[in-house]
Amino acid sequence: QVACDSFTWLDGMTYTASNNTATFTSTNAAGCDNVATLDLTINYSTTSTDIQVACDSYTWLDGVTYTASNNTATYVYTNAAGCDSIVALDLTINYSTTSTDIQVACDSYTWLDGMTYTTSNNTATFTSTNAAGCDNVATLDLTINYSTTSTDIQVACDSYTWLDGITYTASNNSATYVYTNAV
Repeated sequence: QVACDSFTWLDGMTYTASNNTATFTSTNAAGCDNVATLDLTINYSTTSTDIQVACDSYTWLDGVTYTASNNTATYVYTNAAGCDSIVALDLTINYSTTSTDIQVACDSYTWLDGMTYTTSNNTATFTSTNAAGCDNVATLDLTINYSTTSTDIQVACDSYTWLDGITYTASNNSATYVYTNAV
């Protein structure tokens, strides 16, 4: 006899290990002893735990795609000895993250991706790894405002006090004054 895990024989005993010494005596049709000797090989089922860590989803042996952690799923197949092999899933699902980086800048802005943007942009993305080891996708929401320049033409007699608070007594075309514009 070959069995998996256990075998109940003629003697009513349940054997959980291989055995080639057990005997059972009965009376045959002629009224004589009939002695049977057991030659039993016990093969064993196996159990194991499949420990997995994945980002967002994981498709397991059972063909199911899991999107949340799971430690209750099992899968049974036949092992090399012809017995059941039971695998338990111990799955941890970590999740990717997304974020929007809202920025307002004057004239240009250099972002995480190393690019310098000179126009507003809300489509650029940058992918890095979050603390869980999954993707962290940042989207740029950039508004570029522009500096303005102008020339203040003035004609004055003797002297002129300008925006910078200086009183000029001679012609000047090199003075500049910087202030924050409306945008």
